[in-house]
Amino acid sequence: MYEILLTVMLILSVFIIIVIAMQPTKTQSASNAFMGGASQLFGKQKARGFEAVLIKTTIVSLILFFVLSFLLTRFF
Repeated sequence: MYEILLTVMLILSVFIIIVIAMQPTKTQSASNAFMGGASQLFGKQKARGFEAVLIKTTIVSLILFFVLSFLLTRFF
């Protein structure tokens, strides 16, 4: 059972890395953090389409990762 959970956790961790790497960046360049970044603060829109799916997938994957890590440390 321990080996199965450990294998699932390894696969899930690689999947999380891929999903996070696929997400688009929020800023165009580093200069937006110092100049003109405030205009984007109030103009936020909800994520739609592929970006929304990536965000939900990331959240679910991270919750599963933490549950698996808790199970592995608590019971084995």
